[in-house]
Amino acid sequence: MARGEKRATIIDVARLASVSPKSVSRVFNNEPHITPTLRKKVLKAAKELNYHPNVLAQGLVRRQSYLIGLIYEKPSPSYVVELQRGALERLHGERYRLIVLPVESVMDRPLEVVGLVRSAALDGVILAPPASDHPDIIAGLTDANIPFARIAPQSLLDVGLATGMDDIAAAREIAELVIGLGHRAIAIIMGDPAHAASGQRLIGYHQAFDGHDLPRQPELVETGDFSFESGYEATKRLLSRKLRPTAILAQNDDMAVGAMSAARELGFDVPADLTVVGFDDSEIARVVWPRLTTIQQPIVEMAKTAADMLLRDLAGEEPGPMVIHSHKLVERLSAAPPPA
Repeated sequence: MARGEKRATIIDVARLASVSPKSVSRVFNNEPHITPTLRKKVLKAAKELNYHPNVLAQGLVRRQSYLIGLIYEKPSPSYVVELQRGALERLHGERYRLIVLPVESVMDRPLEVVGLVRSAALDGVILAPPASDHPDIIAGLTDANIPFARIAPQSLLDVGLATGMDDIAAAREIAELVIGLGHRAIAIIMGDPAHAASGQRLIGYHQAFDGHDLPRQPELVETGDFSFESGYEATKRLLSRKLRPTAILAQNDDMAVGAMSAARELGFDVPADLTVVGFDDSEIARVVWPRLTTIQQPIVEMAKTAADMLLRDLAGEEPGPMVIHSHKLVERLSAAPPPA
């Protein structure tokens, strides 16, 4: 539509299709008993006029907002992009629209999250970690009768709609790869402790260590917050110690890339002097050099499934049980045997 050009209305569509405005409204509201001929005439006229129905106006009539929220807490930028992409792929062609609601700290203000959802008049909400695990948020939404779907929850698995992956198995698999290359001094950079997945991934690493009778070394464990900066700082501390690791297991790709940057600054070659692996297989893992060995977490698929379950629930259909997606170990160039 050119600037200043008048937007087409339902009256314009009715006039061009030679039908009543009420008939146009019935077509766009998907009311029953609409003949194929009438539907075809109305949709043809709407296309010619570039007419799009007002979703908010439709919502007022039906007492629905046709808005679905996505709640997340300051994770890595690539993770957020993939969450949105998955949800938007499923909502494509639907009358529902996605509202993105970033939260500064889920753990500090869980009841504010519930209030935010209620004040936004959302028909439903998708909860990404750590909101997907917070009992106060889950209880608050349940009490408010607001449908929600949870991405990668680690607790209360029988509450609400949910989709996820096996973080323990995935972490165990990438730790097995590093051990299989011959590494024994293996450091771990944890993610934000508020995210339940951090603890699950640590369990997976320890299962791999135990399977090879490797001791757990607390002095080789650092805690980050899933950001590049936290991985960078954690690695500077690790490489300055007497017990220096030959490999680093980072709990996401952003921290792994931060680790690689710190290692290079300190004169270590990756992977000749130091193996670094990540978790997620976000875009940064594919563009950094050397390209990052990591776990491919099905973020897009999980967000898409969460949106699909929510839509089915809102339509009065059976959304089904929790859906577990598969992970994949992606071997690239950041992992190699330890130096002699």
